[in-house]
Amino acid sequence: MSNNTKKPKLFVILGPTAIGKSTLAQKLAERNNASIINADSLQVYKYLDIGTSKPTEEERKRAEHYMLDVVNPDQEFNAANFKKLAEKKIENLSEKNKKIIVVGGTFLYVRILLSGIIEESELDESVRADIENIKMEKGLSYIYRMLKKVDLESYNKLNENDYIRIQRALEVYFSSGIKMSELQKRHSFSTSNYEVLKIGLQMERADLNEKINLRVEKMIGDGFLNEVNKIRDTGFGTEIKPMKSIGYKEMNSFLDNELSFDDAVRLIKQNTRRYAKRQVTWLKRETGIEWYDDNYDYNEIEEKLNNFFKN
Repeated sequence: MSNNTKKPKLFVILGPTAIGKSTLAQKLAERNNASIINADSLQVYKYLDIGTSKPTEEERKRAEHYMLDVVNPDQEFNAANFKKLAEKKIENLSEKNKKIIVVGGTFLYVRILLSGIIEESELDESVRADIENIKMEKGLSYIYRMLKKVDLESYNKLNENDYIRIQRALEVYFSSGIKMSELQKRHSFSTSNYEVLKIGLQMERADLNEKINLRVEKMIGDGFLNEVNKIRDTGFGTEIKPMKSIGYKEMNSFLDNELSFDDAVRLIKQNTRRYAKRQVTWLKRETGIEWYDDNYDYNEIEEKLNNFFKN
């Protein structure tokens, strides 16, 4: 952060996948000369466009977007990387007096950016499964040594038999790229570097499920299968993290003759609906959000944005 004591302002749009966060952010940015910081853990990867509902080239011409196409699909990227890059971009934009909108469904990224704090519900579920598998194959001593390599301070505090805390520390690190020992220090003096206004979009579950189904069908119609094929042809295998995400995983299973095409599409819809349900559960626990239903008055939100950014 710069020496300027004035905190940058961030207008944050939250909500489950497919609810219309990006559409609202795009309209606000175009009409109010604002810049968008995308907080989406998959949109940071190059070539993952249709499957991540990434803003189109045309949309990017009409409004400034940042944190898109940051790394290749086989490169490591986590919440710590996101925080570092986003903070630098926000500082630059703030110095230019730009209005900044943060939007995206990866709430771990949003929380790390705003407060540097992680909750257990935000951790990558697949990481816990991986740690459990390693423990079963190689034993607790091996897990304990893993912690020593990534977070020596936590390792020194924990006994080898304290598996729950060892597991938690490893989950935090491998989900976010941030050491548990560092997080604990942040908790003790947690103050945000930003002045934040959070709005949330919500709608009835049945309506959201229908929007999700329609989005998946549009993805398929826009050539999602071809996109996955091209990524594979470029040399990126199915073992890399982005290719295991919802949508890409199912399309890869079809291409590998493990699923029929119809079953792959059905599973994308089902898994996306389940993901949205988890997001809604997380958002219910989040404080300080001003909620809007799907029939919201756009002008009211635009007025709120402009009032927020007034000196």
